[in-house]
Amino acid sequence: MLDPIAGSLEHYMDLLSARQKLVASNIANADTPGYQTKDLDFQAEFRNQLAGGSPGVTEVTGLETKHDGNNVSLDREARLLAENAIRFSVASNLMRAEIRQVRSAINGGSGG
Repeated sequence: MLDPIAGSLEHYMDLLSARQKLVASNIANADTPGYQTKDLDFQAEFRNQLAGGSPGVTEVTGLETKHDGNNVSLDREARLLAENAIRFSVASNLMRAEIRQVRSAINGGSGG
């Protein structure tokens, strides 16, 4: 681990990956009778990961349930995909900046 910030970014990106898998699973099961949407409480799970835990998956409540018992909202899942992509882009840019800083220190501040 480079430093505490890089370690936190690593946990954050791991959590983004876990959420991406959940969203993909929700979309894949959009037509599965009885399937219930799954997600994670991002902020609570990020704190949990920083403490060494693993992501906890929960069923999402408050969504409209179709006649077959499925409650996947493709609009919600598309929004989460877009949100996840933005978060991942920001986190990866921050991680690259951290790595550049370390390289600069190793090269004696020459930036190369």
